[in-house]
Amino acid sequence: MVSEGRGRLFRRTDGKYLIYLPVYLAEDSMFPFKEFGKGRRGASGSIDVKVSFKPGDGKLLIEKWR
Repeated sequence: MVSEGRGRLFRRTDGKYLIYLPVYLAEDSMFPFKEFGKGRRGASGSIDVKVSFKPGDGKLLIEKWR
């Protein structure tokens, strides 16, 4: 079981941000996000998530969007 890995936060040229997760983390059997919706134009899909933080905490929290 893998419960942590080194990811990256990217800023795209269009001003949007992307979070990269390592494959071994996202494909672990205990990874909490499994229900990928059907993507556009045949893509593998996406999952809506809630992203939050507390100022000064230095942590980013990603949860399933309900």
